[in-house]
Amino acid sequence: MKKVYLSVFVLSALFFNGCSDDFLEVDQTETISTADLALFNNDEGAKSFVTSIYSKFLDWNMSSFSWNGMSSIASDDADKGSSPGDTGTDKDLMDALTYNASSLSVQEVFEAYYQGINRCNQALYYIPQLNNADQDLRARLIGEAKFLRAFMYFTLVKSYGGVPIVDHIPNPSSEADRVMQLTRKTKAEVYAFIEQDLNDAIAALPDRSSYAPSERSRASVGAARALLAKVSLYQQKWQEVINNCDAVTGYSLATDYASQYRVSGEFDSESIFEISGIGSSPAKGIQGYSASQGARGAGGWGWGFNTPSESLANAYEAGDTRREATIIFAGATLYDGRYVPITVENPRYNMKAYSSAFTDGWETDVNIKHLRYAEVILMKAEALNELGQTSTAIPLVNQIRNRAGLANTTATSQADVRLAIWKERRLELAFEHDRFFDLVRTGQAEAAFAADGKTFVVGRHEVFPLPQKFINEANGLSAQNPNY
Repeated sequence: MKKVYLSVFVLSALFFNGCSDDFLEVDQTETISTADLALFNNDEGAKSFVTSIYSKFLDWNMSSFSWNGMSSIASDDADKGSSPGDTGTDKDLMDALTYNASSLSVQEVFEAYYQGINRCNQALYYIPQLNNADQDLRARLIGEAKFLRAFMYFTLVKSYGGVPIVDHIPNPSSEADRVMQLTRKTKAEVYAFIEQDLNDAIAALPDRSSYAPSERSRASVGAARALLAKVSLYQQKWQEVINNCDAVTGYSLATDYASQYRVSGEFDSESIFEISGIGSSPAKGIQGYSASQGARGAGGWGWGFNTPSESLANAYEAGDTRREATIIFAGATLYDGRYVPITVENPRYNMKAYSSAFTDGWETDVNIKHLRYAEVILMKAEALNELGQTSTAIPLVNQIRNRAGLANTTATSQADVRLAIWKERRLELAFEHDRFFDLVRTGQAEAAFAADGKTFVVGRHEVFPLPQKFINEANGLSAQNPNY
């Protein structure tokens, strides 16, 4: 049994071994023997392969400090925060856009997502062999694994541009597999791979209503459709965005925006895909996600990183209920009665990372909302507007604004509605790991960063650098991103 545990979980560190100088040198020779695989040849055993993929999202290097550095601190929505002298290793560099190929954040996220991809590949290899497990269950689990692999590759291609496509467990004695792991594909090739995985997932996954309450965090066909719409959005495939948004059914906006980020709002009517945190021993939450972003200093409870910027705070209109649902202000009393004294070090903190029951816990009950129905509405509005159907897009924008307590938009022209949609995306999805990538894909980055006092270098900062350790190991098989 020990051998099985090591094979499925520990050996998922596909791209990094801390004891080795080689970026890809890991012990991949151990596999599950026929006898050991028999222990997994049942429904629960089959599920365990995919559960291990979801579990990767709870790891520090996958969803926490470094990912916040790339997706949030590097944007105009957030500052490094914390104390002036505490850099968080490289979070000051992420904030100033002066990171490089050796920066910890860009290396950790790259490693984490390939570790997750290896877990997906393990599931896709072993589950078809489990002939004693229910056939329909196995088909669904394969769909989940493909959805999760697509999600991971989408994060990678947004972050780094073209990356290696590792579509199976590499054989360490295979030269072809070594080259596969070290050779980056084009963005177009990665997007095509993502789309294939998502189309496979759509064919295999059920509606979320078919899941038992204990399995509500698992991917559904709605999640696959919503992610495919987002993948199409990033490629400006406007009609495909609309088609996939229209296929996302059975969801609705939560009545109260703020409720979505509390325990009572987990997996609510608006939630399409979110990472579940539990927060009570021995069950796990997302490592350090709340603690690293909690209020710092006298009367605080955390490290104080990833603090909302003044730019974000000022972007909300008067009466926008999303402001207090997103930002903790020093001197405020929170929804649970907790007072945040003015003695804390930073004036603002991330409310969406706040846990009421496990405030200073390393693993709290905070979930990460990755796909919400509000974003589906905004994606459809953006696509309609880009296709010249502005009058049809405007009511969708108003749905989002009205839920936030705001009046209908005054924008009427295609150009003005475009700006209105971009603004609503910023305010609606703040601290949900989209802002940096939205600025890049919409061409707003240079101006937005300049307004926030940062220098976005066109031709460089559209993507993060590939980790230098990977470039060294590739030894000419992959080239670094421009100007790094």
